[in-house]
Amino acid sequence: METKSFRNFLLFLLAFLGLGAIVGGGAMIISPSGILLGLPLSMLDKAPFNNYLIPGIILFLCLGLFPSIILFHLIKKTDCRMAEKFNFFKDIHWTLSYCIYIGFILIIWIQVEMVLIQTVSWIHTFYMFLAILIIFVSLIPQVRNIYKK
Repeated sequence: METKSFRNFLLFLLAFLGLGAIVGGGAMIISPSGILLGLPLSMLDKAPFNNYLIPGIILFLCLGLFPSIILFHLIKKTDCRMAEKFNFFKDIHWTLSYCIYIGFILIIWIQVEMVLIQTVSWIHTFYMFLAILIIFVSLIPQVRNIYKK
């Protein structure tokens, strides 16, 4: 696979995650009852929430807006001193490090969700695989070379 193909695949994965979380989180914010997504409130019986508003806000911001913003900066390779302070991989551009963080945020989100609703479905497996794929593609040498400092 060509170097740019790996990068484009990473961009696609982030766009897919961001768009899905914006739509899903937005639907939960607009309709905290879960009716827009067909989610019964009974799923939250053992969760600390009585509706989907707070999970919707978290989903919208952390897995919707955040990856979308990183996607933009990943394409532009913009400099940001503040973001650079949280870059644990000093040999690569901060945006690629943040892609790895997004993968871990998604893993944490899925784990917490499964614990709170006390069930596992195919969608959890799908998004867990997506998280791992985002991390792995971010760490592929060809992608790291594109974002090398």
